[in-house]
Amino acid sequence: MPEEKIIEVKNLSKEFKELKAVNQLNLTVFRGDVFGFLGPNGAGKSTTIRMLLSLINPSEGDIRIFEKSLKKERISILKRIGAIVEKPDFYGYLSAFKNLEILGKISGADVSRKRIMDVLELVGLDKRSGSKVKTFSHGMKQRLGLAQSLLHDPDLIILDEPTTGLDPQGMKEIRDLILHLSRDRQKTLFLSSHILHEVELVANRMIIINQGTTMVEGKVSELLNTSKMKVTFEVDDSDKAKSILSETGYTNDLESVINNTLIFNMDSEKIASLNKYFVENNINVSAVIPTRSLEEYFLKITEKVS
Repeated sequence: MPEEKIIEVKNLSKEFKELKAVNQLNLTVFRGDVFGFLGPNGAGKSTTIRMLLSLINPSEGDIRIFEKSLKKERISILKRIGAIVEKPDFYGYLSAFKNLEILGKISGADVSRKRIMDVLELVGLDKRSGSKVKTFSHGMKQRLGLAQSLLHDPDLIILDEPTTGLDPQGMKEIRDLILHLSRDRQKTLFLSSHILHEVELVANRMIIINQGTTMVEGKVSELLNTSKMKVTFEVDDSDKAKSILSETGYTNDLESVINNTLIFNMDSEKIASLNKYFVENNINVSAVIPTRSLEEYFLKITEKVS
């Protein structure tokens, strides 16, 4: 049985005078996906999200959500979507509970006390339900924004850069909540970000766009396994480590040496074998830090498709 398509975008474009923000974009999101929507700043992500939410109209192309035309069945579709676009705004002098009650009434959602407390508990704010929002941290406001988007129990949740401006703990809280919504609540999530590492931790499928155009789309595990990453090895003797590397093919992967830190650009499957090689040659390795930036991966993909 074919997978149900929750979002299907075909040849989507949006022009603002002389700027083509989105250019013939195609993507498909299936039921149950945590779908990463990736691209550098200015790639057209927010414009696309606004079109998905019917906040702006496309210049051309077709959007189908829940296998229905967004143009023809806008109201029924939007009732099944929860979203955070950029930074959520609230009445700072009111409590978290009162904010959700007011915003729920405006949107027509169920605003019973039980429902509001249920979503506050889901995002970990039930114990702060009576606190004024002006006392909340940025991360707490992000979670309150998620609570607002969940009030009407949507089937699809669209999040535009949900971890922007958060500290590491706040980022982890949002990641954990995204995974909980996907695994335990069976929600489909569409997650926009310019941080590849964040998406890698939660998404099962993703797309990378640039200048409003699809560059690559597919399963996260398959796409990332094809790319090289920067790997930092912290060792006790970089001169000795560099010397023994001269006898191996790893020298081709070595980019730089700074103090006792060696930085490689290498395939992920080589990391364990290089670490083993160092240990066998009496090089003490205190840390192995793999990193993969969106910019590096994006450049690799653009070279591949050009």
